[in-house]
Amino acid sequence: MLFAREPSRLKNIQEAEVGFGAAEIGNKGAVGLRMLYEADGGSSELTFVATHLAAMEWNLPRRNANWAAIMRGMAFENPEVVVNSYKTSVTPSPASTPPAEDEPERTRLLDNEHNEQHSQLQQQLHNISVFRPSSFLFVAGDLNYRISTTSPPPSATFPSLDPESENYYPDFFRLDQLTRERNAGRTLHGLSEHEVRFPPTYKYDVLPPRPGTREPELDVPWKFAVHRYPGWTDRILFLDVPSWLKKGNSQDPKFNVRAYDCLPVLRMSDHRPVFLRIDVPLISPSDMAPPSDLDRGVSKDPRARLPMEIDPEAWERRAAARRKEVMAGWSMYLWSTKQGVCILATVLAFGAGVYWLYWRF
Repeated sequence: MLFAREPSRLKNIQEAEVGFGAAEIGNKGAVGLRMLYEADGGSSELTFVATHLAAMEWNLPRRNANWAAIMRGMAFENPEVVVNSYKTSVTPSPASTPPAEDEPERTRLLDNEHNEQHSQLQQQLHNISVFRPSSFLFVAGDLNYRISTTSPPPSATFPSLDPESENYYPDFFRLDQLTRERNAGRTLHGLSEHEVRFPPTYKYDVLPPRPGTREPELDVPWKFAVHRYPGWTDRILFLDVPSWLKKGNSQDPKFNVRAYDCLPVLRMSDHRPVFLRIDVPLISPSDMAPPSDLDRGVSKDPRARLPMEIDPEAWERRAAARRKEVMAGWSMYLWSTKQGVCILATVLAFGAGVYWLYWRF
């Protein structure tokens, strides 16, 4: 869900989704919203992605694969339509190639033309991807990156929130998987994160209310769960102002992070929610585009070169997975809820009645 103080400032809202649970269904997955924000005579294009990656300490490769699935499968328009429309718009130009007797030159020109056409198609697919060159990008959610690849033994040392403790929690952040994997270029490609100063956001065991406590309970008693290492699983990252817009002076457009913190422990969750308050500069989509003289082969900015190509069948695969979700949802509803059992009982009773009447008369 997206909330806005002034919804009228939001234009051209698009949505996208991808599932990477069993059979690509969305019990684990990501959703995205893209829009144009207009204010004070300026505008910026914004893309927001909320995701829930694979759980468990040992599932680090799966989390990275989930992010790859987002890059490959989250498309804000149907990529198959883009590919097909491009194919129909491209027509061969035999007049521009030499006659058949000059075969080497003909082959070279055809190869160049093919490479140029492929580059143009990839640019169109880039524009519908999560890394659209004209857009800022924010990625948030339970990313599930931990500080260990194994569960803690009984004698494990846990982070402490006591500044006087030798196990004060900032010392454990150097073990953070997300920071390591991101710096190695294996996940969240090109994204930045403000300095993490808050304590681990997972996993909390909420304790019973203290005697005499009245609602609302502002200070929920808790302890870290003993079967999971505490970790910074809940994060918010962003794609910063591109380097080609920075001139190295005080007038450069930049993000201004006002706050990046976690909320208090909530009784209904074993996570602590995280929030980011940030000022985003107004930069028009046309100004955000990479310059023509940029060496895209060298640049590591995903707005200049996609880390992974878009799957042309992404929407078709998502539609197939959605049908599986509907079937699974109805099955669980009928077999695991009181209302579903009542429906099944009614259908069985009706069927038995029809069967009896058929043989009775």
